[in-house]
Amino acid sequence: MTATPAWPPQSTPRLFVETELTPGPLRIDGPAAHYLVAVMRMAPGDPVKLFDDVTGEWLATAASVGKRDLIVDVSTRLRPREPVPDLWLCAAPLKKGRIDWLVEKACELGVDRLVPVVTQRTIVDRPKLDRLRSHMIEAAEQCARTALPVLAESVKLAALLRDWPAERVLFFADETGGVPAFAAMQARRGPAAILIGPEGGFTEEERGTIRALPQAVGVALGPRILRADTAAAAAVSLWMAACGDWQED
Repeated sequence: MTATPAWPPQSTPRLFVETELTPGPLRIDGPAAHYLVAVMRMAPGDPVKLFDDVTGEWLATAASVGKRDLIVDVSTRLRPREPVPDLWLCAAPLKKGRIDWLVEKACELGVDRLVPVVTQRTIVDRPKLDRLRSHMIEAAEQCARTALPVLAESVKLAALLRDWPAERVLFFADETGGVPAFAAMQARRGPAAILIGPEGGFTEEERGTIRALPQAVGVALGPRILRADTAAAAAVSLWMAACGDWQED
């Protein structure tokens, strides 16, 4: 007996839309339409998965396809918006390319909020948030995430620490030495954040200010010196394994 093919197919394109999704027709234009029409060669009847960061992921079918836009029929909600582990990543902006990679991996790994933090040795004071959000969206489309991380405005380190929430632990990557990160994270569950410094590291003054925060815990990320973007990915991975949604139910 011939097996029934899976529907929608695994190859179905997946797209983020700014419009809150409900059943019915939806017009898609701009770069998203170009991707579906010119790159994916969508034709009437072809499926597409859509998500909106509000209601979850939906199945839609192309109803009509033009040169610069298309109309899809949104029909079935496949999944609700996922619950997101309560983890912030507070990281000093890096050079273009490296910060793009950091943002992509933060999204893929499940971070809830990304906060660019300006330190004394930060190279880029004002990262282009629109570009970073685009990288987040592309990462979410690829990794099947239904919730986008919140991308906050840049904040100076002093202001970040001054307004720090009392209930949120702050694990900061301390290159001068700290407790092993995984053990520290397992021992302090609940709302958390990870603070990663710039390529040159925190200054002694900054390190002292961070340590003075009652919620701060200095952690070590192994015996090797890591690049800032590598340190961010490593620390988030450890937290997800210790406290996040990598845990078995």
